[in-house]
Amino acid sequence: MFEEICIEFIIAGVSSFALTAILSRCIIPILRAKKAGQPIRAEGPKSHYSKAGTPTMGGIAFIMAIAIVLMGMTLWYAFAKKQSELIPMALTMALAVMNGMIGFVDDYKKLVKKQNEGLKAKQKFLLQLVAAIAYVVLLKLVGHVNTTLHIPFTEINVELGIVYYIFSVILIVGIVNSVNLTDGLDGLASTVTLVVSGFFAAVALTTLNASLSLISAVVIGAMLGFLIYNHHPAKVFMGDTGSLFLGGAVVGAAFLINEPMIILIAGGIYVFETLTVMLQVFSFKTFHKRIFKCAPFHHHLEQCGWSEVKIVSVFSIITALLCAVAWFGL
Repeated sequence: MFEEICIEFIIAGVSSFALTAILSRCIIPILRAKKAGQPIRAEGPKSHYSKAGTPTMGGIAFIMAIAIVLMGMTLWYAFAKKQSELIPMALTMALAVMNGMIGFVDDYKKLVKKQNEGLKAKQKFLLQLVAAIAYVVLLKLVGHVNTTLHIPFTEINVELGIVYYIFSVILIVGIVNSVNLTDGLDGLASTVTLVVSGFFAAVALTTLNASLSLISAVVIGAMLGFLIYNHHPAKVFMGDTGSLFLGGAVVGAAFLINEPMIILIAGGIYVFETLTVMLQVFSFKTFHKRIFKCAPFHHHLEQCGWSEVKIVSVFSIITALLCAVAWFGL
């Protein structure tokens, strides 16, 4: 069983890497032709002005690659009459794709249709709520989750009842948007998500979780393939299309092992980035003072003179350490 899952993991990961690299190369010229270039915020770091016009919505490439690979693996499991094992994977990918579609509509309206607002914040939030609620309910219907919440690093399991669903929906929407906020530097969200997916891959292979193994494999492969074009200086950005998709994938991975809270540790960088934005907004509105030079925190470090490569490297190392800590919290 272990050897079989490892072989499938390698096949899925390598296929996702190759397809993402190929599709990205094909899609970048199309995005340029559509003038789907990245707008730069006036209040952002001045060093980002040179990025103006860089094609975005590149997440389309790795979403397509992941979908193709997982459909192929599903057919393989169906041939072996084991397709029922992949129901949790299918639901998690549906969550990721739904969030990716929300990001796509937002990107398309802003970048292609030149509608500055894109989707309004309330519209995005409502759609994300619908996706999260549907995911949690369907997981419950297929018997993959219960309403008991494990507290990491303890043997404590708390029965939450209906509160579990409320907590889960808030967690899902929160992490999805946190990954989106982390996507602000060349290769940052890609690299951090690569490390987080590596953590879930280790969990999947040690627990023989086929669904989680395949999801981890395709995300790892996709991030490696995308980083060929997304590393500094980036030739393409993933856009909300890609970052919201990845947010759905990583938070869904935590639910596949019935350890939703573990994403708060393994994905600590996502959470921290969001907290810095919340603190900045609260401080400015309440005291008319800014805590950071710019938020999220990666922009603050840029303003302090850190290079993008240094920030991505440090955040990735911190994520690896957080994942090691999370391992002992399971």
